[in-house]
Amino acid sequence: MNENKLKELKRGSAAIRMETLRMMRKKGYGHLGGAMSIVELLSVLYNEVLRYDPQNPSWDGRDYVVLSKGHSGPALYAALALHGFFDTEWLGTLNDGGTRLPSHPDRLKTPGVDATTGSLGQGTSVAAGLGMALRIEEKDQKVYLIVGDGELNEGQCWEAFQFLAHHKLHEVIVIIDHNKRQLDGKLTEIMNPFDLNKKMESFGFHVISADGQKEESIYDALQQAGGVKDSAVCILLETEKAQGVPYYVDREDNHAPKFDEAANRELDALIEELRMQVEDGGK
Repeated sequence: MNENKLKELKRGSAAIRMETLRMMRKKGYGHLGGAMSIVELLSVLYNEVLRYDPQNPSWDGRDYVVLSKGHSGPALYAALALHGFFDTEWLGTLNDGGTRLPSHPDRLKTPGVDATTGSLGQGTSVAAGLGMALRIEEKDQKVYLIVGDGELNEGQCWEAFQFLAHHKLHEVIVIIDHNKRQLDGKLTEIMNPFDLNKKMESFGFHVISADGQKEESIYDALQQAGGVKDSAVCILLETEKAQGVPYYVDREDNHAPKFDEAANRELDALIEELRMQVEDGGK
């Protein structure tokens, strides 16, 4: 990846993070941790990888994004708005009464949302169904499934993974956001997932590891995954909860905090810093 393209992706990440934080700052709360850990992924997807038409969100030739960890919806909304699916002014209505941007994605409300998600685990099955439909119709599109590592406590995920592996559904690229924490603690303390790489391999997946804080690593992993044709494929995205927001990275309440005065000061300063990054072209 050349330097100019990398700068563009970093600028995209800064813009998504900024708009997501603005939404949450306005509400005074939000699912910050898990939204922040997929920002770089969304930048790479929407700037460089996905086929889509913001003027025709239901275009038959599009690639699909299934955000199974639906509580991270605000980050997806920011990416969609920044890429022309709807006006950025909508972002200020997050979770308001009558909004088209509810707390969790709803495909009937928001242009560009391909699957209604939020009841954890179910997005994996939706993605598997979409992938099988593409296989039957002999289409070359992809389904990008974004699933949380805490969400993997749900048995439904593993049923869907077994289905994907059995049918070698490379049409679905499973992306595990491995931020190592869930709502109420560290994964290893709540329910140890053990070695996710070995676990996915044992289920029949071709597994690719990526640094979820580096756009170039994410891009390379997605390119590799897109070339897999003989098995199901999974990207294990190594991230950290509240990624890019230093004030919350090490805090126990970073899943869905309510912002106090100190937090608001930190967020305001970070939003300004991100604004400058966006205007300076990602430097």
